[in-house]
Amino acid sequence: MASFFFPLLFFLLQLFLYPLFSQANLHQSKTFLKSTLFSQPSSTNDTIPPTLFFEVTKPINVPNTKPCSITVLQHDFGYTYGKPPVFANYAFPSNCPFQGFSKIVLEWNATCEGRQFDRIFGVWLSGVELLRSCTAEPKATGIVWSVKKDVTQYSSLLLMNKTQTFAVYMGNLVDQTYTGVYHVNVSLHFYPAVEKVNLGSGIGSKADLIIPFSKDLPLNDGLWYKIENSTDIKVKEFEIPQNVYQAVLEVYVSFHENDEFWYGNPPSEYIIANNLTTLPGNGPFREVLVTLDGELVGAIWPFTVVYTGGIIPQLWRPISAIGSFDLPTYDIEITPFLGKLLDGKSHKLSFSVTNALNVWYIDANLHLWLDCKSSKTKGKLLHHSIAPLSVSSVIDVEGLNGTFVTKATRSISSTGWIKSSYGRITTKSSQDLSYRNSMVMAKDGNLQIVNQKIHFDDRVHSKMPGFNLKPKKSLKRFVFNIYSDYINQGNGTSLTVANVSLGFNEKKFKDKVRNLQKGNGFMVVKDNLVVNGVGNTQQIYKYDGFKSCYYRNVSSSNYTILYDEIGYPCSRRAKHHLDYGP
Repeated sequence: MASFFFPLLFFLLQLFLYPLFSQANLHQSKTFLKSTLFSQPSSTNDTIPPTLFFEVTKPINVPNTKPCSITVLQHDFGYTYGKPPVFANYAFPSNCPFQGFSKIVLEWNATCEGRQFDRIFGVWLSGVELLRSCTAEPKATGIVWSVKKDVTQYSSLLLMNKTQTFAVYMGNLVDQTYTGVYHVNVSLHFYPAVEKVNLGSGIGSKADLIIPFSKDLPLNDGLWYKIENSTDIKVKEFEIPQNVYQAVLEVYVSFHENDEFWYGNPPSEYIIANNLTTLPGNGPFREVLVTLDGELVGAIWPFTVVYTGGIIPQLWRPISAIGSFDLPTYDIEITPFLGKLLDGKSHKLSFSVTNALNVWYIDANLHLWLDCKSSKTKGKLLHHSIAPLSVSSVIDVEGLNGTFVTKATRSISSTGWIKSSYGRITTKSSQDLSYRNSMVMAKDGNLQIVNQKIHFDDRVHSKMPGFNLKPKKSLKRFVFNIYSDYINQGNGTSLTVANVSLGFNEKKFKDKVRNLQKGNGFMVVKDNLVVNGVGNTQQIYKYDGFKSCYYRNVSSSNYTILYDEIGYPCSRRAKHHLDYGP
């Protein structure tokens, strides 16, 4: 459609208030994203129900059995910025049968009314992160939102027969302007299995032990590590039991402040040429690097999550941006390196971010499978190769206007064997990544167009005598496009217009997911307050699974759902089609 440009979701919030690169009006605050609020009168009508906000994803497939449920934490998050997390004691409910749980679901429910910015938050149990999410931005008549996450993979932790520390951090500010308090309830639901379920100590079961790579208590922040710049490296020492036969590292990642819109950061050459010393730069390419004892073992090129106040905030009301309520995690196979880790000694795991500006929040969980029939396994790394990161850029600058094309590729592969009571298991893991970002600055920096694609090919294949182990393949494509135009209307008033598309395709074993959002809108800002605006969003989610399917086609305009089609067709061709565009 000619009216739908496919540009990047980048400095729209920055554009809210300032001509993007006008030297006379550059933002002075690192937290520019939080500098614009909605002008909202107090609600005088108590009969208006709160608006339901939601992120579109497939429902969790739970058995047709009644769960036993517990409320783990209830809290009102108001004056919590820069303070310790909120803690609660967690113990597996004694009234639940201990064996035979096929599904465990964490449920986050929250309400808020008034005026408030989006706030990142995290949920941890014994230092293991279970959920990272973003709050919805409220309105005067109130909002409500719920996040349900399948946390069955943390069974060994959740079913542990001891009292543990449950922690939630949400840094919030409340004053005469920021009036919203988040009223939160966190629950866990344990679904008994219809058939007997093996919960551990077997091929293909859930991990037997999870080691957290997070900050230690006490602290006045979340348990995540903060990566402040491209040279900042966070290191943690750890040891593993000597009878491990499989290891997978699950990494949580989120980006904020000067790198919240990293995919729209212009190259440093552009900033230097125009003497734009306060503008976030370092170009639009980022990667999270994970090293083991100083050796690179995996890379993450993250999905472009947009938080609920990002770009034109009306776009995400009530349909939240993809990944904003349940931020994606990324798995790195560590099994080939077990031969080096099974020596009973301490080792070091490190995290860094290429080209990073402040600030990235990163932590991780190491999932370990233990050989219950052996006190010691042994292994050897057979092969480990790293193709050097290849980055190319084409830059054409003329004053505040310019075009930039950035490309990158990366590949990592490793093979190792581990000998256990199951036999000798040989595991090969590989990552192949490619990246392209094209950016246009026009109208003296007031117009920006960005198109970005990331291809992510993860493969893990294990072989052992007598077992038919299924290969783990994950083929992903991330897309992000934005067109943003800023117009200064004088008298402290500006107009921002934006068209956005973001989404992903993923093929994992026999499951396929296609998830795409398109949105357009405008916003009028006067004296730091949004006084007028419209956001229109359409989303199509299509899941074709080996055992089930799910389809949803939904559209909204300024808090109102225009249509919402839900179905469970298992045809390989969707009834509706939404192209990614050029």
